[in-house]
Amino acid sequence: MNIHSLSDVQSDSIGVGTKVWQFVVILQGAKIGENCNICANSLIENDVIIGNNVTIKSGVYIWDGTIVEDNVFIGPCATLTNDKYPRSKVYPDKFQTITIKRNASIGANSTILPGITIGENSIVGAGSVVTKNVPANVVVAGNPAKIIKHLD
Repeated sequence: MNIHSLSDVQSDSIGVGTKVWQFVVILQGAKIGENCNICANSLIENDVIIGNNVTIKSGVYIWDGTIVEDNVFIGPCATLTNDKYPRSKVYPDKFQTITIKRNASIGANSTILPGITIGENSIVGAGSVVTKNVPANVVVAGNPAKIIKHLD
């Protein structure tokens, strides 16, 4: 495990071989697997599970209720959300879950709405807004994201 001295890592549950770069904040309850790469200026909240071999590029905030399975790539400045109707100082009893399945890739500047599952091996194109579940083995792109290709 390699944790940069300019990061704020409060979790004790970080796997072997994971690299955490500068200005990353990881809250106490987060669980992060082995051989992950968490790039600069990212935030991972408490109720988050991240699998093994995950890459989280710079500027990604992963909020409570998010599950990221093994071998996932999350591109720079991708936005994950967990509250469909956010209000200042008004919080739901439980945040909606985003699940990103094994081997999926999320393109830069994409937005994933609350309660969404991104299917195994799928790719979300850069800048897409994902408003519905994404099936396995597809490429989606656009606003709202639509299937543009099926993968073998």
